[in-house]
This record gives sequence, C-alpha cells and structure tokens, in this order.
Amino acid sequence: MILWSSFIGFVILALILDLGVFHRHPHVIRTREAALWSGVWVSCAMIFTGVIYLAFENEWIENPTDLTSQEAVVKYVTGYLIELSLSVDNIFVIALIFSSFRIPRKYQHEVLFYGVLGAIVFRAVMIVFGVALINRFDWIIYVFGGFLLLTAIRMLFSNNEEFDPKTSKTFRWINHLYPVTHEVESNRFFIRQNGIKHATPLLVALIIIELTDIFFAVDSIPAILAITADPFIIFSSNILAVMGLRSMFFLISDMLDRFTYISYSLVAILAFVGIKMILSHHVDLPEWLSLCVILIALLAGIIASSFLHKNEK
Repeated sequence: MILWSSFIGFVILALILDLGVFHRHPHVIRTREAALWSGVWVSCAMIFTGVIYLAFENEWIENPTDLTSQEAVVKYVTGYLIELSLSVDNIFVIALIFSSFRIPRKYQHEVLFYGVLGAIVFRAVMIVFGVALINRFDWIIYVFGGFLLLTAIRMLFSNNEEFDPKTSKTFRWINHLYPVTHEVESNRFFIRQNGIKHATPLLVALIIIELTDIFFAVDSIPAILAITADPFIIFSSNILAVMGLRSMFFLISDMLDRFTYISYSLVAILAFVGIKMILSHHVDLPEWLSLCVILIALLAGIIASSFLHKNEK
C-alpha cells in the first residue's frame, strides 16, 4: 500500500510541478525542450525498473501472479513499450484535432495537460475492471485477444480513412450546449461574448482528445493484460507512458509525415498480442519474445519510413 501511495504521490507532484512551475506561462514548446522532457520521462520509466525489482525482491507489494523480481522487470518494460508504441497512433489523432480547430502551439501543452489528467483517471478505472475480469473469468482473455486481432485488422484496412473532428457527434453535442467561438484568444476554455457564455475551441479539442484517449485505451489496456495481470505493473507502466505522451507529441508532431509505416508496426504489435492472449492457456510464450517482437516491429516501421522519406527527397 505504501508503494501504491508513493507512486500516486509522485504522479500528483509531477503534474503540479509541470503546470504550476515549469509551464505556468503558455509558450511554444520547441523541439529542444520537448526532447529534454521526453528524455526525463523515459529516464524516469527506466529508473522505475529498479523500484519494480526491489519491490518484488523484498516483497514490498502484493504479488498475486507469483512473479520473480526479474520477471516483474521484464513484464514492466514490455508493458511500458506497448503503451508507448500505441501512443504514437494517439499522437497522429491529437495533431489532427489541434490542426482542425486551429489551436495555437503555445496553448497546446495546457490542453494536453488536462487531457493527460483525464486519461490517468479513465485508465485507472479501466485497469481495475480489466484485472478483475481477467481474474474472475478465465475465458475473457479470449474475448480480449479476439478484440485486439479485430482492431489490428481494422487498423490495417483503415489507414487511408480521414477523420474530421468538426463533423463528429461530440462537436455537434458541444455546439448544442454552448455556442462555440471560432478564434482562440487566450488559454481559457469558456468566454463571454455579449453576455452569452461560449465554449472556445480549446474546450472542444480537450473533450475530443479525452474521448479519443478512452477509445485508444480500449485497445491498450487489453494489450498490456496479455503481458501480465499484476495491477501495479499494469498501472505504473501505463501511467508513466501516458505522462510522457505530451513531450513526445511536441517532439515528433512536426515529423509525423515521415512515419508513413509506423501504423503497420502497431498493427503487427496488436496482432501479436492478440494471438498471444488467445494461445495463453495452451502455449506459454516467453516474455523476452514479446519484448523482441515489439522492438523489431517498431524499428522496422521507423527504418522503412526513414527509407521512404529519404527516397522521396
């Protein structure tokens, strides 16, 4: 319980420092700053492997799945990489939402801050229910596995589909509750014009990003459940990946056109994890194999994208 409280306290402190100290004033996040913060969050995630090792080695936390300290570390790293890789697809959608509503770059960090805050809450709830289902109903793992396979197939054949946030039901619903302004003049989510309360594009972008993250979490939570059913490993790897999403967004958002084949990497990862879940009761695939498949899929997508981009120049 102490470890849970300490980790949650660390996340809360990091969020307070983020918006209250380091990003108190809206500004454009440059590539150098984004790279620095990306490095900080990846370093935190890797340093946390030591916490995982010590926690399981010294029995500082419940161990419902009887993991050794080495197994716990491998599962944590694998889960973190899965969540981080699936976040890439989320970045594409976030960039599209910001572009569609013409959100100035200096206000994007604040929108993503509240987006991450909501994502932490929603994912925590989904993890609790997901772990409970896995532990109570053995057969649910086949449902999750089949769902991930269908998701991979859907992603494979929908890469060319365009998503327009302004035509979504969410936008129409918000516009029905409050009139939406067309210009962003400050970092406020509501403004008054002629005595009438208006929602700004910042609020619309935030709500659509939150709902989009829930949609992506429906894929990512079952994916990490294929790796482990240990709640602390799932929660910590998931949250640390989400916390680094903002800096990663600003780091690669200007280079999204170069990652042409990364979506196929995500298809391969989801398909592999789905197959692993379906076979889990019959074939015991080693965890190092999952880690290798994820790394190879990501590297293949990055190398293929870089090669294509180089040839197009």
